[in-house]
Amino acid sequence: MNVFLPSGQNQSLLLSQSSKVGDLRILAQQSFRRGFLRLISFDGRQLTDPVESLEAAGILDGGHVTAVALEAKVVASHNAFAMSFAMWCSGGDRVLTWGSRVAGGDSSSVQHRLRNVQQVQATWGAFAAILADGSVVTWGNPDAGGDCSLVQDQLKNVHQVQSTRRAFVAILADGSVVTWGNQLLFRGVSFAVKDQLRNLRQIQATDADIALAGILADGSVVTWGNPYAGGDSTAVEDQLKHVQQVQAAGRAFAAIRTDRSVVTWGIPHVGGDSSAVQDQLKHVQQVQASGFAFAVICQEGSVVTWGRPDAGGDSSAVQDQLKNVQQVQATCGAFAAILADGSVVTWGNPDAGGNCSLVQDQLKNVHQVQSTRRAFAAILADGSVVTWGNREYGGDSSSVQDRLKNVQQVQATWDAFAAILADGSVVTWGNPDAGGDSSTVQGLLISL
Repeated sequence: MNVFLPSGQNQSLLLSQSSKVGDLRILAQQSFRRGFLRLISFDGRQLTDPVESLEAAGILDGGHVTAVALEAKVVASHNAFAMSFAMWCSGGDRVLTWGSRVAGGDSSSVQHRLRNVQQVQATWGAFAAILADGSVVTWGNPDAGGDCSLVQDQLKNVHQVQSTRRAFVAILADGSVVTWGNQLLFRGVSFAVKDQLRNLRQIQATDADIALAGILADGSVVTWGNPYAGGDSTAVEDQLKHVQQVQAAGRAFAAIRTDRSVVTWGIPHVGGDSSAVQDQLKHVQQVQASGFAFAVICQEGSVVTWGRPDAGGDSSAVQDQLKNVQQVQATCGAFAAILADGSVVTWGNPDAGGNCSLVQDQLKNVHQVQSTRRAFAAILADGSVVTWGNREYGGDSSSVQDRLKNVQQVQATWDAFAAILADGSVVTWGNPDAGGDSSTVQGLLISL
């Protein structure tokens, strides 16, 4: 039979009529070197049952089947991963999860409802999926948003879901919001500002949701929570206009405005006070936060930092290297910058990835950097991966290094990494209880 990709590629595959749909899928995956394919028969029917015979599915000798390549996306909670397929096209029809059961690693109780998934979002301990009909399915720790039963009847026509550390915020089509998760957070202080959260565009939270900040459609900012940790922004309220992005550190916030200037508030010595570098904060393109410090990339590719020195707030030791910076990533106590030439510069706590000297000669042609709490993983242009930092948090990938080839993307929980390869397989490492062990779903990945 002939199998076609919409791009024009086609393969002639030899299979008997007694072969299964699953056999056809695996053979097509191997032939096209694509990990995730949706098979569609000549009459437009999706072939989803792997044990159905080709004869029963109406696929005759010499028949035609279309294979649609799907994009796999990984989202991570604190200690679990969820993989959802085809969220960008007609809707994913399955979500695979692994890691800590209490943090959302077990989705078996809602798997039958996870059809036509459009988006998956995560808190520290739970997941929320938006379906094509605008409804929401949740699982994981109830105190972190895994149970939305109290607001289920309100979750209709959901346009987007955002998350804080322990709660979810659903933005409906009419611009109103529905919140669930941490009871103290959304049944206490936030009620005072809930009416102001209409037309919410982005939400950010400090550690443990001690304080929160939301950007509205008009570029203004609403804050609530612990007033000393960023929940009270009245001191800079007149400056919080035309805001494009807000980033949260452990106890402070930094906002980028449309004129590319920066406004900060929260506990001063952990990033809430940027007055010492304010004259340098011009033409800012990106802001990133570690646990207690901030780093920004300015237009010319320079980097400005402030906050606790031992958390990356002091980059003076590497400042002469921080030129033509393209991207900055952070752990809880360190930063890593990718330069235009593909090399990497790090600073901050060495035990949190602030020192990459042991792998510096390997960090060439770096395409992307991802991080756990205390380790970094870099994807190189050739699809290989280099890791450094605390080995217990994924800084040591030696046990799976021979499998880390043709890597397309890397995602992280607090303590583990997951890499998706071009052939659709997944490689994980780090803390086994935090998603570093994906052996329970490897068989399912093969049959998808």
